[in-house]
Amino acid sequence: MKNNNQSIPSPSFVKEGEQNKMQGYKFSPVRSKKELFNTIEYLHVTCNELCKLTFGRYLPPAGNIGIFCHFEDEFKFLTSLCEELTDRNENWNQKYYRLHEPIIVSSKGDMPRAVYTYLYIRKPDPDKPEVGDIDFVLEDKRFAELKNFLHDNSNINGVDIFYRPDLDMFRLSSPDYDVLPYITTTTMKEKGI
Repeated sequence: MKNNNQSIPSPSFVKEGEQNKMQGYKFSPVRSKKELFNTIEYLHVTCNELCKLTFGRYLPPAGNIGIFCHFEDEFKFLTSLCEELTDRNENWNQKYYRLHEPIIVSSKGDMPRAVYTYLYIRKPDPDKPEVGDIDFVLEDKRFAELKNFLHDNSNINGVDIFYRPDLDMFRLSSPDYDVLPYITTTTMKEKGI
């Protein structure tokens, strides 16, 4: 790409009544770069809202964002677009690919600006209707406190919290949200990538 940073266009979320009627997916199938950026914008805002609802504050993003496909043609298109936007040789966990140019989402009200440097496109899974995921960083001490808290609870402020020991991460979910924020202690940069 020729410009230095990808800036997300102004929000143009799916308007009420315009949602995809097939299986109720909000953005699938994504069919253009603009639709991808709209999906990223939505993920950023909605994952941040769920973090703030849970913790009472916004958490810094780790730097990666995942788009969940729901159709094979969508996956083929987004994989092809991902090849254009990312360095396929530079990936983390054979899953997240480094963007040639970061995707920057401007601040919105009290929601801070974010920079995403890695992109993941998930294969279609009809049993998982979420739009996507973003990893957020929680300080080590708070992360440990959350682990201890969850021995007796699995819910904070109406948000379900699930610990993934295989990843040493927490996943936030709510029936009112179609995104999956994950909580970790390290940014993508700190992972040594």
